[in-house]
Amino acid sequence: MLKIFGAGFGRTGTLSLKTALERLGYGPCHHMLALFDDPRNIRLWQAAAQGEPVDWTQVYQGCCSSVDWPGAAFWREITTAFPQAKVILTQRDPEAWYASAESSIHAAAVAPLPADADPVFAQLRQMSLDVVWNGVFEGRFTDKRHALRVYEDHLAAVKAEISPDRLLVFEVAQGWEPLCAFLGVPVPDEPFPRANDRAAFTALLDEHRTAGATAEPAG
Repeated sequence: MLKIFGAGFGRTGTLSLKTALERLGYGPCHHMLALFDDPRNIRLWQAAAQGEPVDWTQVYQGCCSSVDWPGAAFWREITTAFPQAKVILTQRDPEAWYASAESSIHAAAVAPLPADADPVFAQLRQMSLDVVWNGVFEGRFTDKRHALRVYEDHLAAVKAEISPDRLLVFEVAQGWEPLCAFLGVPVPDEPFPRANDRAAFTALLDEHRTAGATAEPAG
């Protein structure tokens, strides 16, 4: 049963939040990159992108929490399907967010596929195009003004539509204290995780980009 849902866009500290939630006992935490290792649900996300009905309990079977895309693209449907789940909206400076997303996750999504592309990588990339870049951003992410408007409208919509007692608006630079206070758990005696800088993201993608990756293709 999903207990925590992260409604923030990718590149707002979602991998750091994933690591933090799992450290606090709210794992496994669903994240776009986790689909490399368990790609069975890629087809379900593709169905959602096409407007088909989706059993969200099946998508999140075995997960205690979720952050990042593709879930953030369907935040209304998922928060309705799990009405008891607390919602965390990660955010960062819009200009910094756009620069980070443009040079990492968007660049990876639109770069030419290598001839020996891993089938899971190819499927996951196509799903990200369907859900995020051609879905959320309507194929116009390179129009910076449009992308920033989508980002800011998303933040405003979540803040307006999710009950304040259910919602934490969070910047990962704030560290453990607001997160732990929101969840009602003790603050760990260790630094808040800092994950997914651009170099680490690129290295992680390189591990999965070619057919030598170990994950099985999605069904």
